[in-house]
Amino acid sequence: MDIDSPKKIDHRLKTHPIIPIEERNRVDFTFNGEKMSGVDGEPVTSALYANGVRVFGHHQRDGAPQGIFCVNGQCSQCMVVVGGFPVKGCMTALREGMEIRSCDGYPSLPADDERPDYSGCLEIKTDVLVIGGGPAGINAAIELGRLGIDTLLVDDKKDLGGKLTLQTHPFFGSRDDCYAGTRGIRIAEILTGELEKLDSVRVLAGTTAVGVFFDRKIGIYDGKEYILVDPGVVLIACGAREKTLAFPGCDLPGVYGAGAFQTLLNRDLVRPTERLFIVGGGNVGLIAGYHAIQAGIKVVGLVEALDKCGGYKVHLDKLRRLGVPVYTSHTVLKAEGDGKLERITICRLDAAFNHVSGTETRFEVDTLLLAVGLSPVDELYTQLEKFGVKCFNCGDSEEIAEASAAIFSGRITGRRIARYLGKDVDIPEEWEATQQILRSKPGAVIPFEPEIKNSRAFPVIRCVEEIPCNPCVDACQKCSITIPGGSIMGQPVFSGECTGCLKCVDACPALAITLVRPGHDAEKGTSLVVVPFELPPGELKAGSFVNTVDMEGRPIGKGRVVSIKNSPFDKKRLLVSLEVPEAEACLAAGFTVLEREKGTETDGMGKPLPDETVICRCERVTAGEVRAQIRAGVRDMNILKATVRTGMGACGGKTCTDLILRLFRSEGVDPSEVTLPTGRPFVSEVPLSFFANVKKGVEE
Repeated sequence: MDIDSPKKIDHRLKTHPIIPIEERNRVDFTFNGEKMSGVDGEPVTSALYANGVRVFGHHQRDGAPQGIFCVNGQCSQCMVVVGGFPVKGCMTALREGMEIRSCDGYPSLPADDERPDYSGCLEIKTDVLVIGGGPAGINAAIELGRLGIDTLLVDDKKDLGGKLTLQTHPFFGSRDDCYAGTRGIRIAEILTGELEKLDSVRVLAGTTAVGVFFDRKIGIYDGKEYILVDPGVVLIACGAREKTLAFPGCDLPGVYGAGAFQTLLNRDLVRPTERLFIVGGGNVGLIAGYHAIQAGIKVVGLVEALDKCGGYKVHLDKLRRLGVPVYTSHTVLKAEGDGKLERITICRLDAAFNHVSGTETRFEVDTLLLAVGLSPVDELYTQLEKFGVKCFNCGDSEEIAEASAAIFSGRITGRRIARYLGKDVDIPEEWEATQQILRSKPGAVIPFEPEIKNSRAFPVIRCVEEIPCNPCVDACQKCSITIPGGSIMGQPVFSGECTGCLKCVDACPALAITLVRPGHDAEKGTSLVVVPFELPPGELKAGSFVNTVDMEGRPIGKGRVVSIKNSPFDKKRLLVSLEVPEAEACLAAGFTVLEREKGTETDGMGKPLPDETVICRCERVTAGEVRAQIRAGVRDMNILKATVRTGMGACGGKTCTDLILRLFRSEGVDPSEVTLPTGRPFVSEVPLSFFANVKKGVEE
């Protein structure tokens, strides 16, 4: 079995239309004895991916190749050996001279023939312990810190911001309330800066909360030391983890979460793929697809099991306009490849979500992103309640929603905690209402009816679905864009004077507004359409022609590029002026950049979920092994843990539990009859020597 050898290509982003690419300190390291170069402090997995390594080792049970999956410390797919100890590559910082090797062959542990000395644990007392440094946790800590409450915030990443640090697109919502119109990466900087001003807030980055104990203390681990925290109140703001999907080949390296992809691409600036496909039409999948195209990666297509995508229509339309095929009522049937992903097969689903034979289509891809939903990371919250610790939760740990909602959730919960601690603090009534709006699912879709205005310039607004967003209203200097009814869930409407300033085109987070300038060439009967654009211009230049499309990506005709300019307001956004026939001016919403691929018709449907399909990644337990136990009468997942070892791996059942419940359901067993696995500390790994705070070298 071969491990990937380094390719003489640096798979790193050299340029990006949104993210600044700066020089970083390079270091040398080795993987299985081969010399490579990486960035000091980046995760080991990102350094390996940048060197072209996709397979890190092979599973001891069946020799299956192992690669990344979550890139968030939630699984064990990226386990490697550093300094003689097995570690999660995605949570281990690269250092100069680091010797990394695969786990193949059960490497021997370092000698330990000295008498250990248990030195005891460092203990920290704090009024409030906030676990999670994403948008919810940071905002809660800011509210507490402004009130002078002693607060300790811990986060397992070296930089705060959570998923904000992965988001290159401007946010939705309200400008006044949650930074709408500002890119997520910038929001992370703003919030972190606010936190740094507060003397009563201590931050421990790169520190994982690993368990709650009966003495009401919480164990945290920073990679060097195990610490006990004795808090008055605990806030869980740990965010969410990605759900997964079981199908033949789902365990191949190259099949992983959309969030993992965004982490590699937008945080670590590694270009992890050339050709990818996406499963799931929620906002996570749609946004990941857009981020891929920004980095010059070919998005071959996207499948969604439902008859329509569940994410914002404006995100979906953005992909369609660029040329990404979207297959609703479809799913991935199987993934194939020699040691890593090389191709996938998709098929249509009927109304009962059964595979439709004869609709199988194969695509050649090297990456399949799974974006099939999120689950709250709430194990610690459950433990806190069990041991009677006063606790709160917020953000995705409380309810899965957009990051803008998490910002408000953190603010509100921070003040609730302050009230519990005796502070006389107000929680404005409108905050609760705003939070509920920001958590809203997309509402009704209003038919798009473009109207030519008798004006030298006017905007065409294609925000036709009820979503919480209003930056265009604030941007119009003539107050000509309004939302009837006053709620930010309504559809923006243009009525009045337009100066052609382009602020609304610039402000729209979804690139859903164009500006029409009628009568550009009366003799030819053409108008100008100004289109927002956030991709590398490539071969796009003045005088070239593009294939124009409507808001949903349907072909319209040809447009001639008149000019390409940086927006005067958002320097990262380009404004492309197209000359088009006057009759097409209000319809043209953009132009394609990708060539659509049809795939190859194939056959061989097979069983929907064959027995050999891997269900538990950590222990390589198959669907057939679990089915046999279910058919033998097992209804307790703790028994499955003892018999076939599901949930015994490093992820502790975080990945496979939902998949096993689906197997119970497919076998005719109501999930309510199934006993879920018992959760115990630790929720994340801690080396035993660190947990015991053992010091070596003590003389007899």
